[in-house]
Amino acid sequence: MIMRKLPTAGAVCGLLTLLACGPLATGAAADEPAAQPAPKVELVLDVSGSMRARDIDGQSRMSAAKQAFDDVLDSTPPDVQLGIRTLGADYPGNNRKTGCKDTRQLYPVGPLNRTEAKAAVATLAPTGWTPIGPALLAAAADLKGGDGTRRLVLITDGEDTCGPTNPCDVARDIAAQGVHLVIDTLGLIPDASTRNQLSCIAAATGGTYTTVQHRQQLTSKVKQLVGRSDARTVTPVATQGAASCDTAPELKQGLWTDRETFSENRWYRVQVKPGQELRASVSVADDRAVNANYGVLLRGVTVHGREIVRDDEGGTGRTDAVSAGIRYPKPSADSDTPAETVCLQVGNSFSAPASVKTTPGLPVELSIDLVKSPDQPSDVAFFGLGRGWWLLGTLALTGAVLGLLTGWIARWRLNTGRAL
Repeated sequence: MIMRKLPTAGAVCGLLTLLACGPLATGAAADEPAAQPAPKVELVLDVSGSMRARDIDGQSRMSAAKQAFDDVLDSTPPDVQLGIRTLGADYPGNNRKTGCKDTRQLYPVGPLNRTEAKAAVATLAPTGWTPIGPALLAAAADLKGGDGTRRLVLITDGEDTCGPTNPCDVARDIAAQGVHLVIDTLGLIPDASTRNQLSCIAAATGGTYTTVQHRQQLTSKVKQLVGRSDARTVTPVATQGAASCDTAPELKQGLWTDRETFSENRWYRVQVKPGQELRASVSVADDRAVNANYGVLLRGVTVHGREIVRDDEGGTGRTDAVSAGIRYPKPSADSDTPAETVCLQVGNSFSAPASVKTTPGLPVELSIDLVKSPDQPSDVAFFGLGRGWWLLGTLALTGAVLGLLTGWIARWRLNTGRAL
């Protein structure tokens, strides 16, 4: 009897809940964001001869990398499309031309079959050269297609041995293509030269560099990077600013990327409706050696050339990026009032030694946000102090009165001969 009554009660409760909350639930379901495209990740592993060195927890660098890969493959999120590429895994000879082409895709980017991927990694043995530049280009091609995030994780114990092309320049060229590919680099027991090269590669695409000295550290970092690719993020959209506001591209709310040469000014347009506040910020990254003392400018201008708001920030060579931000509110008006075109100027005062390449330009990230405008003209966007400016004014007036009063009393005591 109990078994029959419980389902009946449950059905009645469920029906009542559906009747009461059904429309709300349907509305919530309709508002749910669409599923994001599957992220793509490719692990690029150095299998050159130097990976035989036994200096990671008493085992070879290659053994530590294999064990780390096994752990990472076991923990890869199911919706991540993962691939593996090697460099220096096949050619053991001394022919530079042949050795510098030694890169191949060990496991294709796509749905992960853990057993097959582990079996492929188990066959690797330290062999040849270190063609990092060619491997980066090939990996970028492996990750093309689709709308999901793209991440490349390079694991190596040495710098590129296949010049004259600098792999850092290769990374800059990849970033300049606007494919939004992030390259993270991990150096196994690296020397100073290797650290510099890997840091440069990572910085060129907005990635990270990590020095690795222990197997568990390698495992944890690769897991973190693979998991980060699955994070819900806003994908930047490539654009190209113009030399004047008249021909500038119109930007909607979102995250935008561009490239700007040294000491250049570029223009963009944003439509701000009555009752909206424009919040814009820009970051310019110095992804190569630059001279100290530089700055970034962001300002809003009307189509007639009148400056509305501006911000400029400077640096002295101690940071990897310089940012500036502005806010511009438009008060509410009649529904027939048209949107205002705000021209955004992004400029920089970077310079570099003559030996540094100026192309492609410096990475620019521009964030555009349109929110509800403040209700009162005394809000932050107008005076920078919010409604607290009343308090500041009161304190200033009180201080002035007290100062005058103190001075008058001191003078009176001095004139009357009274002790202070």
